[in-house]
Amino acid sequence: MAATLAQSVPTPTPNPSPQGGGEQRGACPRLSSPMPTGDGLLVRLLPNGTIPLEAFTTLCTAGREHGNGVLEITARGSIQVRGLTAASAPRFAETIAALGIAADGVPVLTNPLAGIDPAEIFDAGALARDCRNRLVANLLSERLAPKISIAIDGGGALGLDAVSADVRLDAETDNDGRSLRIGLGGDRDGVVSLGTVAIANAADAVVRLLEVVARRGRSARTRDIVNAEGTTPFHEAITDLMIADTPPASCPGLSRASTSSGHDGETDAVGIHPLRIGSFACGIGLAFGQTDASALEHLTEAARSAGAVGMRTAPGRVLLAIGIQPADVATFIAAAKRLGFIISPNDPRRRVVACTGAPGCASAHMAARAVAPEITEAAASSLADGETIHISGCAKGCAHPGPAALTIVGTANGCALIADGTTRDTPFAAVGAIRLTEAIASAMRERRHV
Repeated sequence: MAATLAQSVPTPTPNPSPQGGGEQRGACPRLSSPMPTGDGLLVRLLPNGTIPLEAFTTLCTAGREHGNGVLEITARGSIQVRGLTAASAPRFAETIAALGIAADGVPVLTNPLAGIDPAEIFDAGALARDCRNRLVANLLSERLAPKISIAIDGGGALGLDAVSADVRLDAETDNDGRSLRIGLGGDRDGVVSLGTVAIANAADAVVRLLEVVARRGRSARTRDIVNAEGTTPFHEAITDLMIADTPPASCPGLSRASTSSGHDGETDAVGIHPLRIGSFACGIGLAFGQTDASALEHLTEAARSAGAVGMRTAPGRVLLAIGIQPADVATFIAAAKRLGFIISPNDPRRRVVACTGAPGCASAHMAARAVAPEITEAAASSLADGETIHISGCAKGCAHPGPAALTIVGTANGCALIADGTTRDTPFAAVGAIRLTEAIASAMRERRHV
């Protein structure tokens, strides 16, 4: 199908562009190493916590002045800025580094409301800072695969259940107090559990576990090591830190029902969440994960008028305005709706996952985000609870690696349609651009009546 639509940092060095000029699998577009894409250089930031409103405005302005003004929030809650150039990327990096809003090493993810959630077991933010500092001190970032990550779930309303990480720490409570369950290579239900450690020993445990990974080379990941060697090397690295009465090292992923984790199931980040300071966090979604700097600047002004102190991001392509006063919640939500943001967890646009597509990604054969609204209108209402549609500009499937009820893949010869699978599964049909929406609507109707 034809394509449409603070701390100083080193001078950014673009990641090498893969064949075709698209995003390189296995690489990450960090502040110090932007990635070439179809619309210029791409930078990804993982915020350290609340971004003050003034700093968030500066981020938006910098994205427009140094890039093309397109900003994204990813499925894992990172911020992406698009359209930078070799000349503008160093200036953008200098501006963002001065704000001190994001780290540029191994990603350490925490609860979106860490430190301000009245239901959390402990503040994961402090432990995350300790982990980042120790990883820098041990020079581990340079020795690990670019996509290595850590997730620390302190409990509370908004958890990290669906977020996969190489090392996970999930807060638990029992008669002896609080502890952290350590898991390897998955989301909360898919990790391999090593047992539990005291919160005071958690940062040491993380460093030791990642040392095990680093000794196996720059391409090693925890799940691959477990598959090849079992959990023994990891368990041996932290044996002296473990709390005695824990499951054996070979214990598979632990179900939520077997622990007290501080949040019973996942609460959608889109919505209104009470904070311990007496105000609210208001979560709004970005339609298909993308917006422009101007819309975010207007949203920031609306948040400021409603008493907010800053912004946070959340997995699921969500932005949280922090500190909205009770009397101003409705006004802020109305402003977000006028600006085109998602204000309801049931918005059908949340059922459709679309990558950047062409022209933003040079590997893409279709403008995935450009066609997403039309596909949403045609097919989202046919989805059952929990089902999604995945629109991928190429076969890499970056936006949604897992299966979907319907996956649409751009190819050099049109669009492949795949039922209940991923971009790499066998399609049941291939259609051209003109018939795409009609074919999708028909496929979803047939599926519903099977």
